[in-house]
Amino acid sequence: MKIIRHIGSLAFVLGLFTAVFVGMPWYVMVADDPVVPWWLRIAVFCLLGGILVVLLTVALEQRKIKTSGEGALPTGSDRTVLLLNSTALPGREITEILGLVQGHTVFAIWLGKDLSAIVRLILGGELTEYTEMMGRARTVATNRMIAQAAEMEAGAIINVRYMTTSVVGSAAELLAYGTAVKLSE
Repeated sequence: MKIIRHIGSLAFVLGLFTAVFVGMPWYVMVADDPVVPWWLRIAVFCLLGGILVVLLTVALEQRKIKTSGEGALPTGSDRTVLLLNSTALPGREITEILGLVQGHTVFAIWLGKDLSAIVRLILGGELTEYTEMMGRARTVATNRMIAQAAEMEAGAIINVRYMTTSVVGSAAELLAYGTAVKLSE
């Protein structure tokens, strides 16, 4: 279903750009000849057909989600650097504070997925395109923060926090930060 939605999104984007960036200049240049060329007709059909395909696939996906319920969240992998959102680790003592570590990324989704999200916004339900984008951004930022802490030979990162900001349109900035520390054995 996701592949069909992506094909519909791609058809929409191709039709939109062809109609706007080729069709409009063509119409301005040849305004006295009312015959619409075949390529412009195909572009308009792709634009409208793409929207229809996205609408149908999103509606079917939402129907499937409602009937099956939500799946379990994936579990995280084992790490050599512990991540904590508290300031202490029970049973272990902080021997040295190494300093601030951070991971940063800016993610965006392409216009086709943005169209799917707009349709979902109208019909209601979770905006899975943005959820997936933010999940990937959080993973990238966290891994960058862990890599920085590993370079400092930290045993843990305490007081871990995440901060998000909208940059432009559907792009979002995500910052993961915390304090790198060494722990007693």
